[in-house]
Amino acid sequence: MHTFMTYVKQNKWKFFATLVLVGSLIFAFKSNAPETKDVRHRKLLSAVGSLLEREHYNPRKIDDVFSKEVFENYLKILDPEKNLFMQQDIEALKKFQTTIDDEIHGADIKFEPAASKLYDIRYKEAKLIADSIFKQTFNFNIDDSVYLDADSLNYPKNNSERYDRWYKIIKYKTLEKYISLMDDRDAQSKKKTPDTAKSAVNKFVYKSDSELEVDARNAVAKVYHKRFESLDKTYNEEKKFDAFLNAITSLMDPHTDYFAPIEKRSFTEQMSGVIYGIGAQLGADDNGVKIASVSPGGPAWKSGQLVMNDVITKVAQGDQEPVDIAGYEVTDAVKLIRGDLGSEVRLTVKKLDGTIKVVALKREKVVLDEGYARSAVITKGADKIGYIWLPDFYADFDREEGARCSKDVAIEVEKLKAEKVKSIIIDVRFNGGGSLYEVVQMVGLFINKGPVVQIRDKEGRSQVLADETPGTIYDGPLVVMVNEFSASASEIFAAAIQDYKRGIIVGSTSTYGKGTVQRNVSFGKPLDSLGIQTEYGAVKLTFQKFYRINGSSTQRKGVASDIVLPDEYELFKYRERDNPAALAWDQIQSSKYQPWVGGYNMDQIKQSMQLQQQMELDSNTVKFNNNLKFIATKMYAPVSLKMEKYLAYKKQMQGIIKENETILKLNVSMQVTSVKADYNKFYNNPDKPKQERYQAWLKLVAKDKQIYESTKLLGYFNTTKVAVK
Repeated sequence: MHTFMTYVKQNKWKFFATLVLVGSLIFAFKSNAPETKDVRHRKLLSAVGSLLEREHYNPRKIDDVFSKEVFENYLKILDPEKNLFMQQDIEALKKFQTTIDDEIHGADIKFEPAASKLYDIRYKEAKLIADSIFKQTFNFNIDDSVYLDADSLNYPKNNSERYDRWYKIIKYKTLEKYISLMDDRDAQSKKKTPDTAKSAVNKFVYKSDSELEVDARNAVAKVYHKRFESLDKTYNEEKKFDAFLNAITSLMDPHTDYFAPIEKRSFTEQMSGVIYGIGAQLGADDNGVKIASVSPGGPAWKSGQLVMNDVITKVAQGDQEPVDIAGYEVTDAVKLIRGDLGSEVRLTVKKLDGTIKVVALKREKVVLDEGYARSAVITKGADKIGYIWLPDFYADFDREEGARCSKDVAIEVEKLKAEKVKSIIIDVRFNGGGSLYEVVQMVGLFINKGPVVQIRDKEGRSQVLADETPGTIYDGPLVVMVNEFSASASEIFAAAIQDYKRGIIVGSTSTYGKGTVQRNVSFGKPLDSLGIQTEYGAVKLTFQKFYRINGSSTQRKGVASDIVLPDEYELFKYRERDNPAALAWDQIQSSKYQPWVGGYNMDQIKQSMQLQQQMELDSNTVKFNNNLKFIATKMYAPVSLKMEKYLAYKKQMQGIIKENETILKLNVSMQVTSVKADYNKFYNNPDKPKQERYQAWLKLVAKDKQIYESTKLLGYFNTTKVAVK
């Protein structure tokens, strides 16, 4: 397999183009004069628009038609449930419908500030409306209903309609909670009341329906108030402008996004699996953001000043003014706590005894290894089957010793070979993709050598990325598990394995269908030593499409499974093809490649599997699919708010869902163990919460019916003819 530097040399025109592009954008922001927020926004909007028009793979013309779509898209982002704005607001804003393209091309920005100002007014009114509704008693005997699908609704025509919309959604949430409280009460009342010798805290107190209605309303009110508080704290002018930029970029295609500086850092961390933080897991409860666990060896652990359940009230960057994070979501608090390597963060924490303490910590490298590849052994009789879970095609190219998924998978394969497994399952279900380079290296672990994927730029220039090293690390029976959330790099991997006839693809009817390649284009000067954050953020830009070696794009169509398994998400609209902005499917010339010759006939194996599957297609499978169709239709139908009707609806839905869960349930768990090389990680880990999570993962694997079905499929391989190296 070729090295990363070889890859750079072979693609130097692409890397050079990237450098030129970034350089020109940095120049566009170069200015010695102080700039106001309005000037900064205008320059940023213009730069983003210029980038989209010049460098996007298939740029749309930014004209009046595009402008109208941005108009609708931004309002949908601001008011996704259509219970803030009224129709008169939309009419008032329509004067900007065909001028947003002019703003993108350099004119003064007027639409976003006007929409943002209206949003602030309506948002404050909405809080008052919600407060007034929570003071009322709900009558669940009235026969009315609520639409949960906002796309089927128009904006309210007047205050009465807007109030009614808030009233019904809050009533619906309260009804759900009310029924839950009644179920709990009835279950408790059937049990014996604890005697007086036991703690009074544990003594069951029977509550009437009216009391439970109050409790339900208060519980829902608490959730809404916390959400309002979080929005008050975090959804400021800059966040709304960032959302406006994304309303523009997302119309080019679903995977072109704008990242503000702090969001860009978060994305980079996700890709690399490395962060710079304090080494603690955070959680939240009614008291706020708190320490859920402390990782041994990290800054928090070494300080000896932070323990589980400490509540973080403020976060400061070095000697700067602290930010009060009351009402913050955990994800927003995390973004403040993480930062540049070696920089200082000061946490104000409230201890369990009520004392307040300020803890200063230096950020260190924290490896998110729980998101890395891992393996287990499934024992079936005398046979052992290797199972590898890969949640992402991660790559840390900023550090020479950085994590690479292909390297990690190779290590897991060697561990499994040491266990003398007869076959291997690679699970990329829910794997949304990642590094294009890494997927090429990973395919090379399982094929002799040859092309892996084709990529094409906007000018129509194509090139082939190939595994150039002869030989494999494993040549035995192989199954790749996918579902409708397996996207991008996962689809390249599955497609290559399928095209080479190297293994069997099992799972949902098809994968997600993302056949595009993105790169980050940064704006402005770096804000940290590694260039992870930049002054004006970055755009994740679609600049290429990739194609299977047989010439077909995976865009929209995805990769069709050789063997389809029952899948609970099959009929829901989650795939690329369900997004109107998705690019089209197309096809280019096939690469020259030689299908795998491994001592068995893959076509015969597939035919045998499919024939057996048809023979085993029983009433349960038919019932499962019919149930899915029913659930899918109900997702967009109005829901009754009358207790009697809602209970009947809930009972029906719960029965159907339970029936499908039973069909998918594995009655007897498989025998699943960690590989010997990882025994200490699973059973002698100094980080006990992490150890518990690893052990819980083994239990999940053991109960997974789709994995079980995959192990059955491996029995079709004639292993006597396959020499496992």
